[in-house]
Amino acid sequence: MARAAGYRLRGYDSIGSTNSEAIEAATAGDLGGIWFAARQQTAGRGRRGRQWESPHGNLAATLLIVPEADPTLAATLGFVAGVSLNRALSAILPGGLVKIGIDGADALEGKSRIALKWPNDVLADGAKLAGILLEASKLPDGRHAIAIGFGVNVVAAPEGLPYPATSLADLGVSLSAEDVFEALGDAWVETFGLWNDGRGIGDVLKHWRASAAGIGAPVAVNQNGDVLRGIFETIDDAGRLIVRAEDNRRIAITAGDVHFGATASARS
Repeated sequence: MARAAGYRLRGYDSIGSTNSEAIEAATAGDLGGIWFAARQQTAGRGRRGRQWESPHGNLAATLLIVPEADPTLAATLGFVAGVSLNRALSAILPGGLVKIGIDGADALEGKSRIALKWPNDVLADGAKLAGILLEASKLPDGRHAIAIGFGVNVVAAPEGLPYPATSLADLGVSLSAEDVFEALGDAWVETFGLWNDGRGIGDVLKHWRASAAGIGAPVAVNQNGDVLRGIFETIDDAGRLIVRAEDNRRIAITAGDVHFGATASARS
């Protein structure tokens, strides 16, 4: 599907950063529609400049696109990415072993195993299975190139993280990085078409909410050291996290580190 839609691929056994490679290609004049995929990253990064470790055999993949949409809609491509990855996992994971969540609160109660965590993570049994990172670069003609990076723990999860992490191997699933990437490439074509240069973001968000972790559950959002606690109500049509605070205010969150469960309830 991806080839038929005109997407190209550069594959690597090991690379510093697929996002960096994509940004360099955009700077050199590539018009987008190209994937950079590797079995290992040695200098990957996550949100806010954090290091993203990628042992050999995991998937690191970045899609470079130059969308025609209004730049203000570019951030919503993170939801396109999340829905695409969720659809890809749903297509390739054994249904009897790994259940894709359709309700975030259920995911917290153990009724489903995989769910989307706002703004850009995929969880399995409450532990991080994958992360997504968007980076933008302004081109000389005024357009913006977007590098959409995916990191999926296929064979192993990084160690020493301040949060739980897991891998497909930990879930008892024997797949390769290539298997995951093939499914992701095809799922992206479908979901990006639904997005329709930003005009279909409402439909994309409906799909995202259907697999969201934590809706209706306690949440704590850390914003540069300030912690907001309340109930995660929904994602609004702009993609913001809506929290019903402890004083009953409805607050829209555009950025922050989100915690559920016992972490959300802890006061220390």
